[in-house]
Amino acid sequence: MILPLLVPLLALSPARGLPLSPTNRRASVGALAPPSRTRSGRVARVVGDLSSRTPSTTYSSFSSSFSSSSSCAARSGVGAYSSDVEVIDGTTNGDDDAASPPPIPPILDAVVCGAGPAGLLCAIMLAGSFDYRVRVYERLPPPPSPDDASVWSDVARFYLIGLGERGQSALREFGVWDDVEACCTAVPGRMDWSPDAGPDGGVERIFVDRPVMTQVLPRDKLVGVLHRHILRNYRGRIDLEYQREVTPIDFDNDGGSSVLIGVSNCDSGFLRGTPSNVGMQSILDDSLCDVDGLELIRARLLIAADGAQRTIANEMVKADKEKRDSMSLLEKLRYGPPFHIKRYVDDNQRVYKTIPMKVPGKWRNDLNYSARSKDGRVFFDSLPADADGNQCAVLLIKREDTLAQENSDPKELRAVFDDVLPQFSALLDDNVIEEVARKPPSFLPSFRYAAPRLNQGDRTVVLGDAIHTVKPYFGLGANSALEDVQILKQSIQSTASIKEATHLFSKKRAKESKALVQISRKLDRPGLLGVFTFVLPLVIDSIFHKLAPQFFSPNTIAMLQKSEHTFCGLRRRKRFERVGQVVTLGSFVAILTIGARQLIRTMSRVSGRRNSTVTIALLSCLAVTAFAKKLAVFLVPGLAPSDVLNKASWRKENGLHEIESFKIDVDDVASNGAG
Repeated sequence: MILPLLVPLLALSPARGLPLSPTNRRASVGALAPPSRTRSGRVARVVGDLSSRTPSTTYSSFSSSFSSSSSCAARSGVGAYSSDVEVIDGTTNGDDDAASPPPIPPILDAVVCGAGPAGLLCAIMLAGSFDYRVRVYERLPPPPSPDDASVWSDVARFYLIGLGERGQSALREFGVWDDVEACCTAVPGRMDWSPDAGPDGGVERIFVDRPVMTQVLPRDKLVGVLHRHILRNYRGRIDLEYQREVTPIDFDNDGGSSVLIGVSNCDSGFLRGTPSNVGMQSILDDSLCDVDGLELIRARLLIAADGAQRTIANEMVKADKEKRDSMSLLEKLRYGPPFHIKRYVDDNQRVYKTIPMKVPGKWRNDLNYSARSKDGRVFFDSLPADADGNQCAVLLIKREDTLAQENSDPKELRAVFDDVLPQFSALLDDNVIEEVARKPPSFLPSFRYAAPRLNQGDRTVVLGDAIHTVKPYFGLGANSALEDVQILKQSIQSTASIKEATHLFSKKRAKESKALVQISRKLDRPGLLGVFTFVLPLVIDSIFHKLAPQFFSPNTIAMLQKSEHTFCGLRRRKRFERVGQVVTLGSFVAILTIGARQLIRTMSRVSGRRNSTVTIALLSCLAVTAFAKKLAVFLVPGLAPSDVLNKASWRKENGLHEIESFKIDVDDVASNGAG
């Protein structure tokens, strides 16, 4: 969205910058062409310059538009609360529109932009912990009921997420975990097939030392549970308004005492029918928002939880640029780096198609099943959708692959399953294969983070996917977004004002968001680069943790799941351990070299032959050969995290129906399809 959405907000004299007279203001507004329905809420006609507005002229210059928006909102059943409206001077004058000032927009304690898991939980936190009056705006229509079997029986329609320790802790703290858990399926472990394993060669691993068991459910069902919880427990304190879009107008309204936003109605009802809410930016851009129905609202606290769409964050970038452009060089140095969204180019992009699957009775239904082709062309990952044996699988493939295209050849898809995924091919009938082949691909989000702060002014903060977007491989997306809400609560509790709370939250979470995205991206690099950033560190961590667990922590993937570790703290610890590993390996090589030299000298004196150089070279070759042999099993194209951990395991691999228990501190890994 662009700030000139509300162009008549300012009527300043172009010569002196002084407020225009009421008559000129009215003429200025009347001269505008009528607003029209536009895609993504953008206004086609831009008049005026918002950058020069002042709070004193904001409301009066927008009188015509605000009156129009109020009537439109009333028609749609959504309007301002009369008790919240402040009237200038406490009087009105119905006989003289030119002389009577318009009503000041209503002011709310808090406005949340985005009704996803993080947004709804944030509203619950503010209303339940601080007795705020909260209004939530969402571009999508209301979510389906979590009890509607006709919706959730289509298991391939919704992307599943896994709630780990971080997410469960947040939901439990705000009193909604019992409701959520009732709609989840517990996943105590996983079964993986290496590329060279046959249909009966899967390795089953049950995690026995986790603080909590991973719980899986569709993302939209989680939203539905939180939506229902609010309707049942927070009527009168939380207002939910769907198919409404928020556009920030002034982040420092009324001298920084509030944020001024504009709200418009949106036609986006078709979006709930999409198979996934991951990577939906292009779809959201096609929704229509009615700027004729624009409504002005003031908020003492604006929370942007609008996900990867980042409506508020993008406006923060623009507002920050305008502010910095008006500063001197010294002021810019004092102000600090500009707010920005770091967007990484996806150099390992894969798309996916969802597949409904029912596991046979001899298989456990509470496991995450995973397999891949040897050449890395396809990855198959499945999670339980219910307790009746139904699973939702995803087929991950490269974007340019023929199987990734809409209306691809079902015979080719069947041939690939028969060749590299025979254990799953037998579970999919021809109708399912044809349906999957016809599907268009769905896209995973790219790695992005917001920096260097998470606030704009003193009254706006961003959280969730809006500040840290990762691929859903390691269970960190939804879980870290819910954890953000906990951190925001702590920030409000430990400060005396909203201003202090927003700045404290930014200080606590900005570097964490950056570290989370950067760590996750290192685990997703392609080719040889991935060997050095992912495979080799994972192997070395497994070896050193086994030899000296009191000094060396488990691998990075396992550590990411432990909520007691911050992402910045984890990165610092791993860097410190890398130094220790290099020193240890260097010392070992040095000692080995010295010992070999003495041994060779002794053997040389005994034998009378001078072969030290050759002998040292041979010993070095032996050491390198031994290490290379251990590493060779990992140097294959498209290696998956589950393959690395299976191969790095110090325990014996068991067959399909044999259960093996693993402790979190040695072999733990997040579900590839969770989070």
